[in-house]
Amino acid sequence: MERIRTLSLNLGNRLAHAFLVLTGFWIVFALCFQLFFVYLELSGKHELQRNIINWIEWRIDGTFKNSPENIWYDADDHIWVESVTNEVKIGKLAGNRNLAFGVKNILEEFLQEKGYDLSASSPYKLKVQIVYLDVLTTKKNISVFHSGEEEVVIRLKGTLTKDGKKEKELIVEESSSEVSMSTLIVDEGGLFNQTSLSNALKKASEKLINKLMDKK
Repeated sequence: MERIRTLSLNLGNRLAHAFLVLTGFWIVFALCFQLFFVYLELSGKHELQRNIINWIEWRIDGTFKNSPENIWYDADDHIWVESVTNEVKIGKLAGNRNLAFGVKNILEEFLQEKGYDLSASSPYKLKVQIVYLDVLTTKKNISVFHSGEEEVVIRLKGTLTKDGKKEKELIVEESSSEVSMSTLIVDEGGLFNQTSLSNALKKASEKLINKLMDKK
């Protein structure tokens, strides 16, 4: 028992001594660093002084955590939406670039909501293809009125890579529908419902992100 107490006491003394040495070293380093900056200021080497400050801030300031050189950088918290392409072959939105741009914005918003930072230097890259988009319509006639239900169906294919190697690839499908009432004199050709389209795109994008990023 006495031996254990002696060992504990010696260990405590050594830790205290190590702490004092490290503290003394840090104080000496801080004083030397401060004197060096005083020298730079008095000698007019302002550009070198500014470069050193920027170099330090770039590596330890959490504001620049999106840079791989920063100590707070975490690759798992970063991703980059490399591309979104419209591969739809039929319909008014076939090949529409604005549709691809809109989906890219939605994907980036969901990623940021989930706590990811968007960084082109991230090892994780996301490529998305809009592979299918169509409107399904069913109608029931009642006297001079009819009820029409439009269902927008969309499929997205997502590929997640890390350092250029494929990590995951999958296809998700979502739909959104609304019931609208109108008279028979209204064009029954079926105008594209922008609200339904927006809802379907958001639902599909959210499902794709959740599945791709789950335990990546």
